[in-house]
Amino acid sequence: MKLKLIRKYKKATYTIGELYINGQLFCSTLEDTDRGLTSAMTEDEIFDIKVKGKTAIPTGTYTIENTYSPKFKKYMLAVNGVKGFSGIRIHAGAEANDTEGYILVGKNTQVGRLTCSRSTLMELYTIVRAAIHGGQKIELEIV
Repeated sequence: MKLKLIRKYKKATYTIGELYINGQLFCSTLEDTDRGLTSAMTEDEIFDIKVKGKTAIPTGTYTIENTYSPKFKKYMLAVNGVKGFSGIRIHAGAEANDTEGYILVGKNTQVGRLTCSRSTLMELYTIVRAAIHGGQKIELEIV
């Protein structure tokens, strides 16, 4: 299964994007500020630019797994192999202050915010977890 996140609106304090599943638009996303990080950069280059808790993860291609989060005490979708970041998850939230590097999902019906985040996340979990249980590899490409 292929997930693709296209960052559309890069603002000073947040980034709004669109998440596609196998080429079909699924939902909007909200991330921290896109500071131009790429997976081709070294960790030192990333750390020189990154502002902890206020920077979107680098563009690139990552694998997604359903793993247990000690922080949230439940199984969640983890974004693996993110250079310069650890513990990146896809989860619910409404505004950039909720992200801390995570990818939030929902509907972008208000400027700089998401609505319907929990229901969107549950729908995404259902789709992705079914694919994982069916033996599919899940890839996330961020552009």
